[in-house]
Amino acid sequence: MNQLREFLHLLNHAFRNLLPIILVVGIFQFLIIRQVPDQWLPMAIGLLVVVLGVALFLQGLELGIFPIGKNLSNEFARKGSLPLLMIFGFCLGFAAVVAEPALIAVASQAEIISEGRISAMILRLLVAVSVGLVVALGVVRILLGHSLHWYMIIGYVVVVIVTFFAPEEIVGLAYDSGGVTTNIVTVPLIAALGIGLAVSVRGRNPLIHGFGLVGLAVMVPMISVQIYGIIVYSFGEAREVTQGIVEAVADPVVTEVVQEIAGSVVLGMLRDLMIMFRDVLPIIAVVLIFQYLVIRKHIAHLHKVMGGFLLVIVGLYAFVVGLKMGLFPIGQTMAEQLIGLDRWLFVYLFAFAIGFATTMAEPALIAIGQKAEEAAKGQLNGNVIRILVAVGVAIGITIGVHRIIAGDSIHYYIMAGYAVVILLTFLSPKYIVALAYDLGGVTTSEVTVPLVTALGIGLATHIEGRNVMIDGFGLIAFASIFPIMSVMLYAIAVELAKRWREAES
Repeated sequence: MNQLREFLHLLNHAFRNLLPIILVVGIFQFLIIRQVPDQWLPMAIGLLVVVLGVALFLQGLELGIFPIGKNLSNEFARKGSLPLLMIFGFCLGFAAVVAEPALIAVASQAEIISEGRISAMILRLLVAVSVGLVVALGVVRILLGHSLHWYMIIGYVVVVIVTFFAPEEIVGLAYDSGGVTTNIVTVPLIAALGIGLAVSVRGRNPLIHGFGLVGLAVMVPMISVQIYGIIVYSFGEAREVTQGIVEAVADPVVTEVVQEIAGSVVLGMLRDLMIMFRDVLPIIAVVLIFQYLVIRKHIAHLHKVMGGFLLVIVGLYAFVVGLKMGLFPIGQTMAEQLIGLDRWLFVYLFAFAIGFATTMAEPALIAIGQKAEEAAKGQLNGNVIRILVAVGVAIGITIGVHRIIAGDSIHYYIMAGYAVVILLTFLSPKYIVALAYDLGGVTTSEVTVPLVTALGIGLATHIEGRNVMIDGFGLIAFASIFPIMSVMLYAIAVELAKRWREAES
């Protein structure tokens, strides 16, 4: 009975997270566009399926993965073994990202739009290995007590240099791949590991040392994916496909939710469920191997844990089905309808409203904001942080939409953005740096990512002279850069105000 109540609470929670998007889309449809989409019923059903999928997924995490992950982190911190912690950090980062639904969606879109040059599986593995390595590096940073400043400054200097040489087709995708690594699975697991270690190791500050793993997990995939893009666009060949495949991505009617096998939808669904099981298998394998072979303790309440894993798989499957039915078509349809109005102001307003509304309701942001408030002991206000981040995301997506409309190269926007971020990292008080980079990573939620990706692809598809691969990706990158700026600027302003008051008194 308690579990049923908990599931209903999660269902309500998932619906509340989706409600801002429903309100924004509803207001624009009825007051501005004044037109109901042809496929509104499948879209509405798709949104409900997304809510159900997220609720089942979260229930599975609470029952199966989180308790074991937390127990393993505590055990390794108690043992104090650096090699074990690094191996566990790598495996945890890799497994969580390989199973990330938003990354699966973005990688699949990239494979189709790049005409086969980019392999969805290689892209996912590359990003997962990058995150695994960076979590292992982050564990070492926490144990050694290093400040995050130089890690991020050197890292983003490398990002900007690689961006200068990367082909246009890969830049937006690379930054989006970095943005989607920190999502519904990774943020809770990675953030818990970092903060748990900082609390366990004497002399470490949870705010300065505990945060930062999420920020690092965003940065490194940007480098590795761009290097991958330089290689595949220099030596790879496109498959012989027609423009119709690209159009299929942008057309919600063409996209099949479930592909039949031998004329059976049920067999198609079972096949998709098995694929989803394969995607979650790395997390299950990491947990079981470390639990039984390293810690050598039996899992408490094994039946609950197994049920949790099953719910995670079913929830992920429902989530992906809901994306295909609801969120991708909504983003693409709204882009087409707003362009049809021939008034770009409404496109900008929609981008800003979606960015702000979805970020304010983002559960990972709420959780990180609360943890930051606790760790800062009165220096920071969780609600102020949420508003700052939401404004940053809204501004970022609006500027990203302007880039697509204007047809400008993403290179200069991204390089200029991170040049400002590097400068602010020098100027910001140390306590805010790690948190600011983490907040830049948690702003792209399981709901926001597919909607924003679809909006970018929809705009690039329907604006004459735009290339879907070059112009369609990149909005998630803008949503990650600007919150870092807004949070750092806030901290700098607070410090200056504090000094001014001290000077006056």
